[in-house]
Amino acid sequence: MDARISKMTEVESRPANNLLRRLSQADYALLAPHVTIENAVANQLLYSPGDDVQVVHFPCGPALATFLVPNEDGRDVETILVGREGAVGGIVSEGFLPAYTRICVKFSGPFARVHVAKLEAAKLRSVSMRNIFARYADCMLAQIFQSTACNAIHSIEQRTAKWILAAMERTGDEDSVPLTHEQLATLLGVGRSYASRVLQSFKAERILDTRRGSILVRNRDGLKLRACLCNDAVKMHFEEVLRGVYPTEQQEAG
Repeated sequence: MDARISKMTEVESRPANNLLRRLSQADYALLAPHVTIENAVANQLLYSPGDDVQVVHFPCGPALATFLVPNEDGRDVETILVGREGAVGGIVSEGFLPAYTRICVKFSGPFARVHVAKLEAAKLRSVSMRNIFARYADCMLAQIFQSTACNAIHSIEQRTAKWILAAMERTGDEDSVPLTHEQLATLLGVGRSYASRVLQSFKAERILDTRRGSILVRNRDGLKLRACLCNDAVKMHFEEVLRGVYPTEQQEAG
């Protein structure tokens, strides 16, 4: 019993990132001397396309990062969110690794940071650590696949509901997300007026409300009914590949 309590205490002393907390004590000890914590603000740029990726960023607590793909018309389209279940930048590759997309901070908060070279050195010393990060890369790829399918076949309303629920799960907030109409339009790849009409339809059904810079959830069950099942599919894959890493309501309640 004492050993289990000691292990739990050791894990809880790490940064509030589930991927880092998934590592064994021995594996995390390889990284611990090289982990720094910095607070990041919303819209802070982490990488631009072509940048040499030298630092891995682990969102902690309520912090979220987002991948934005630039298009020829000048718009950026959001692909996936990454919260405390994961990391962005240089997860499995070695050597020169140019960023393909823009990676920005979506919601402000603490980020744990490790230089890619230090992570690679640690993985060379630990097969189990390599396995964890390879499994996370698989989960991230599944998330990208699911996002691609979602954007192709689901309505704007379904995608909006899904995105808000996914953000709430990652941040742990029970009833709101700090999101503007402009940001919603960006993540959906539509104009601001279209995004506003979508929000108005949810407001008319008393599912959502808005205040300056935030969306308030009035009826979470109703929001779930309006969402597609893409986020559930991603969570299921996380549970199969990296059990306990993706944030869940049960995890929050515990």
